[in-house]
Amino acid sequence: METSAGCRLNGSGSGMITLEDLESFSDDQDLDSACHSHGSGTVEEDTEPMEDEQGRLLHYWQDIGRVHQVDVPTDMAVPIQQLTTNNHSSAAREKVPFTLITRKEKCGEILYEKRHYEKAKWACIPVQEEKYEQSTCLGFMKLMRYICEQNSSGSYLGMTIPIVTVVRTEQSRSLLSREVIVAYHLPAQHQDHPPQPNDTDIVIQEWPASIIYTRSFSSVTNEGSILNEINLLVEALDMPQIHMEDSFIVAGYTNPAAPIRSNEIWVLHRP
Repeated sequence: METSAGCRLNGSGSGMITLEDLESFSDDQDLDSACHSHGSGTVEEDTEPMEDEQGRLLHYWQDIGRVHQVDVPTDMAVPIQQLTTNNHSSAAREKVPFTLITRKEKCGEILYEKRHYEKAKWACIPVQEEKYEQSTCLGFMKLMRYICEQNSSGSYLGMTIPIVTVVRTEQSRSLLSREVIVAYHLPAQHQDHPPQPNDTDIVIQEWPASIIYTRSFSSVTNEGSILNEINLLVEALDMPQIHMEDSFIVAGYTNPAAPIRSNEIWVLHRP
């Protein structure tokens, strides 16, 4: 099945491609150290050396995409190049800030953390595809374009982690809704005046300050693993006074093809 942005999955594998894919490439390549403005964002406007670099990066991502069973469209060349040159290490990515309230452990294993997140602005895009992996793929690519100059400021905004996906389940928590919301936390410097997206499907929302329960996991993020982790978190909480809604959040920190993955399930505390 092919989406409107050319993101196609041909099987049930994980469909998310993230910055660790780029880092594994940039570790071995001579990349520019700064991001250059590309105006309208078309590959044709770049100089020949930049075209060569973008071509190498695009082909690399397309190779990774085939491993993940995802087709990466050619119009992703500029965003991929910009993210690569601006994110040589995890230190270049701003983490969504929070305050740790408490942590529950059992036999040395962290069952969950209780955190406080301040109110903040997020760029959000609703997506509804046949599979969860298809939706996250399409949503992430659209957010990449917004981050990489396709916004009212015409500038590269900077990457933050995690990229989150809001999912819904029915009462028994055995099925995921087809519609998800993929969201990007605006960097601190853009929180007061967020650049507006060129893509009208993306909306800027202010999420209120919240208490969040989180559980870390390291498996792939597909419908089965997400439902399993949601139920494990609910079981670990074992707090009847917490009203469980049908919405949960999947927070992704690393490329799901990495040997050691880093993901979290979040549930909002609603007394």
